[in-house]
Amino acid sequence: MKKMFAIWMICLAWIAGMPGGAMADSHQKPLDDADALKGVTVGKVVFDIGMSNPQTLPLYLKVIAQTHADLERQKVKPEVVLAFHGGAVKLVSRNREALPMDQHPFLEEIADLIADLQKKPGVRMEVCGLATKLFGVDNATILPGIKVVGNTFVSLTGYHAQGFAAIPIY
Repeated sequence: MKKMFAIWMICLAWIAGMPGGAMADSHQKPLDDADALKGVTVGKVVFDIGMSNPQTLPLYLKVIAQTHADLERQKVKPEVVLAFHGGAVKLVSRNREALPMDQHPFLEEIADLIADLQKKPGVRMEVCGLATKLFGVDNATILPGIKVVGNTFVSLTGYHAQGFAAIPIY
């Protein structure tokens, strides 16, 4: 399991570091997803974020930003929702007291990446009010632009019914 996780992280890092999407090499045009996107004009995706590791979440946020860019590059209008729940609610709070000082730089990076994502067209964010209560996170400390909802599992159910693809990030 650890070996598979390490391989997955290496792949994500490789993808995240590439400008303009995944490329075979620097002399070729960007790879595309034409087969999967045939007839698709709107890319509806909800990222189900339960990850509580502040050191790893920035990488995933960068991959989400790249996914948004890749949809746009391929003429698909992104409709993207980031739904934070579980331990992830601590990572989207301005209250840093719940986490050790050595993790604070990662929290700042997360806040910056979230702010950048919020500037992109078609991106929304929400955080689970049930999880904030369970983890003792004051809703007033949630980062700006993230809507507190009652229960993201209910939200995910609704988004699924509306045709959103769900991508889990744990």
